[in-house]
Formats: sequence, C-alpha cells, structure tokens
Amino acid sequence: MRLQPTGLRELAVTLLERRNAPTESARLQADLLIEAELRGLPSHGLQRLPLILSRLDKGLADARARGSGIWRRQAFLSMDGERGLGPVVVLNAMRIMRSILGETGIAVAAIRNANHIGMLAYYAEAAARDGLIGIVMSTSEALVHPFGGTEAMLGTNPLAIGIPSGDRPFVLDLATSVVSMGKINNHAMRDMPIPEGWAVDGEGRPTTDPHAAKAGAIAPFGGAKGYGLGLAIELLVAALAGSDFAPDVHGTLDDTHPANKGDLLVLIDPAGASGTLGPLAAYLDRLRLSRPVNPASPVTVPGDGARARRAATAEAGIDLPQPLYEHLMALEAA
Repeated sequence: MRLQPTGLRELAVTLLERRNAPTESARLQADLLIEAELRGLPSHGLQRLPLILSRLDKGLADARARGSGIWRRQAFLSMDGERGLGPVVVLNAMRIMRSILGETGIAVAAIRNANHIGMLAYYAEAAARDGLIGIVMSTSEALVHPFGGTEAMLGTNPLAIGIPSGDRPFVLDLATSVVSMGKINNHAMRDMPIPEGWAVDGEGRPTTDPHAAKAGAIAPFGGAKGYGLGLAIELLVAALAGSDFAPDVHGTLDDTHPANKGDLLVLIDPAGASGTLGPLAAYLDRLRLSRPVNPASPVTVPGDGARARRAATAEAGIDLPQPLYEHLMALEAA
C-alpha cells in the first residue's frame, strides 16, 4: 500500500514523543527513517521503528540523550552516545566537529554507545550540502562471512562519502556486504525470495530463502575485495571508538542488549586545501554524458539514483508492507 510521507513522518514523531523524545529529536529520527523510504531503502526505513520504540520502552535507548564529547586531540573527538538515538548523537557530533573546522580544516569523531544510526548517506549528503567532505563508517553485529568462509564473523560495515559538487553532490553509500540484513528482513516481511548469491543458510549452503538467510550469513560484496574493505572498517572503527568486534556486538537488530557497535565520522573543510572543488560538478556531468552501453540508460554517478527515487516516491507515496502498517497503527492506538 502506498502512503504519503507527511502522514507517516508525523506518525513516527508522535510515537517517539510518547516515549519522552524531545520534538527536535523525534523529528530527526523520523526524518531519517522517511528519507530512507523515499530513497528506496526500506531496510533502513520504517520497518526499524517498532524496534526503536521497543528499545526506548525497555530503557536500552534514551530518547533525551544527545551524547557528550571530549577532544582527545586538537581534531579528534571521542563521543559517548549515552544510549541516545543514533541520528541525534551523530548530528550532535557533527555540530561539535564543525566548531573547529575553521582552525583545523579536519575533524574526526569516534562514537560508541549510540543506537543504530541508519542510512549513512543522510549524514554524508548533509556535510556535502554544507560545502564539506563527509566520510561516515559504522559497524554491526556479525552478519557477514569472510571470503572463503561460511560463518558470520564481520558486520555489514557500511561506508558513505559525500563531496560537494554543485546542486547534485556526489554521495556514495555502500555496505561491504552484498546486501544489508535489513533488505533480507524486508524480503522476509514480504515473503519474497532473495536473489542467489546474497547469503548462505545456517549450514553454509547458498540459499534464496530470506528466513534461512537470517540464520546464516551474508556474502561480502566483490569477494575478497569487499571482505578486505569490510575488515578494514571493522578494525578502524573498533580501534578508534573502543567498540566491540562484530561477534560480540549487539543492539542494532534486537531489543534485549545495549548497542555496543561503533561509528566513525570525518569532516574535511576543502577551503584550506591546495585543490578546489570548482571542476568537480563539470567532471561529473562529463561522466553523465559519456557513452552508455544502453542509450536508454544514461550513465549516472553515486547519488543520482537516490535523488531520482526520492522524487518519484515523494509523488507516488511510500510503498509500505501491509503488516508493518497495521503494526504501526496498533502502536499508535495503544
């Protein structure tokens, strides 16, 4: 069923405010969920709201917390999320980081003890639209098998990079797994098979059953390359944030444990660099105008697809699974 984003956003805000979230914090969390839906990422959208609400109800998340930071070095911020809502903590960290960029040109924030931060492109694009380069990394529970293995040992460990380039910033957002667990959950919710190559079951056998995949492991994208990049992010985030490694991480997919994954942010002010961002937009346009394999499918650059999907979904409405809609309505009526 298709529903207008405005009503769904207000529903999410209402449910969060009932759990003592300040209006600003509730709107930040709701906005990130709706943005994920608009951009065609339901795995990071409203299907996560019931879990967020349950974690708030059980005291595993604090709706009023914004996180507190300590500058360990001139440009290195150590952030305790204080069990706050992920988007609230990250955007607060970015606010603190911006305060020193005029002097340092770069700032790094390592975050621990914050709840799931959702779609990383949200933060990378926010930085890019402010004229900054933004790099965001996060870790998760063990969901991905190493290259050559069958057991879940790594997180999906996404990476996002935002670079200013006129009115269409470059925004790369990718998991280092073939797919996120949220997408597998979305297929399971809709009772749809998953494509071959996405995952193995609990016995290490390739599967197209999303329910069997949830008990198994997701494949790294690109084989050894995706495994290596995912492992690098695992090590980098854990080393700087002091967070746990994937096999010991909990809290982004359950409502029984505190969230103990890590997040890493980098903001760069390009104004002080020797280069310039001026030619970037023109170069990206050259890429878009380069010869495509199929004339009916022009070349795009990262960020283009999400913007196109957002415009289309904003007009047509968000396609919400009926069981999820009924669950949210029941929560509202409770």
